[in-house]
Amino acid sequence: MKISTRGRYSLEALLYLALHTTQGSYLSIREIAENTGVTEGYLEQLFIPLKKASLIQSIRGAQGGYQLGKSSKQISAGDILRAVEGTLEPVACIQTKKCPQESTCITRHLWGEIFSSMIEFIDSISLQDLVIAFNKMDEEEYAL
Repeated sequence: MKISTRGRYSLEALLYLALHTTQGSYLSIREIAENTGVTEGYLEQLFIPLKKASLIQSIRGAQGGYQLGKSSKQISAGDILRAVEGTLEPVACIQTKKCPQESTCITRHLWGEIFSSMIEFIDSISLQDLVIAFNKMDEEEYAL
C-alpha cells in the first residue's frame, strides 16, 4: 500500500487544525494552505471526503472556515486515510470474500496479515497522539 499525497496532505491539514483551533473557532482555508504548503484548491478537494466522513466541519461567511468534526482523541490516522484514500488493502484480492485463486494462492494469508497489522497500527494512533508527538518534537527542537 502506498499513501498518496491525498493521505499525507489530509493528515497534515487535520493536524494543523488540531494544533490551532479551539472549540468554536474556525480556520480559513487560506490560513491552512499558507501554513501547510498545500494549495487552497487541493485542500478544498481533500476536505470534501473529510467533511462527508464527519472528520471536519465548516461554516460559511467572513468568520467561517474549518474545524475538527470530533475531538482529536476520537479521530485516528486510519479514519483520515480511509476517508481520502478509499481502500487501504495492499492487494486487490483482500477485498473479495471469495477469491478464485484462494485455494491455491500461498501468499493471500501474508497479504491479509500485512493488512490487519497495518490497520491495527494506523487505527491505534489518534490525531491527539500526533499533536503530542509534534509538541514534543517542537520542545526538543528549541532545547538544542
